[in-house]
Amino acid sequence: MGRSSGAGAVEETYVAALQHDLVSFEGDTMFVGVVRHPTGWFHGEVDENRPTLGPPADLLEETKQRHEDLKMQGLCDEEAHNQAWDDVGFEERYREHVRDSAEAQAALDGLADRVRDGETVVLVCFEGEDKRCHRHMLVEMLEQRLDGES
Repeated sequence: MGRSSGAGAVEETYVAALQHDLVSFEGDTMFVGVVRHPTGWFHGEVDENRPTLGPPADLLEETKQRHEDLKMQGLCDEEAHNQAWDDVGFEERYREHVRDSAEAQAALDGLADRVRDGETVVLVCFEGEDKRCHRHMLVEMLEQRLDGES
């Protein structure tokens, strides 16, 4: 989860937690998907989706392929996912993508404005708590934007 920042708050969760009522949020809450290619049912769980904040297709595909290779070598799903993340340099590459994308920057600015206006913005993706996920980095990026105003 994230933390309060200014008038609103920045939080995160995964879609299955919403589907199974495993999490709850107080106040004026906006569930924002950060998925590049959401499934049809994903849209029913979020108020909106910001695909520009999803990882780029080539990074997703490379990570998925490495994940599958590691599972074939005997790693469990979560361990293979997290190792694949490291092996492909996911964090650095994703941060670079967001930094260099005008669309991603505009999406982050829009979400930061909502937090300033008092909303709790909850970023939603597919990965459960045991898997590394870009939504955690997005929470950090939003918090840095908001903290920079203090």
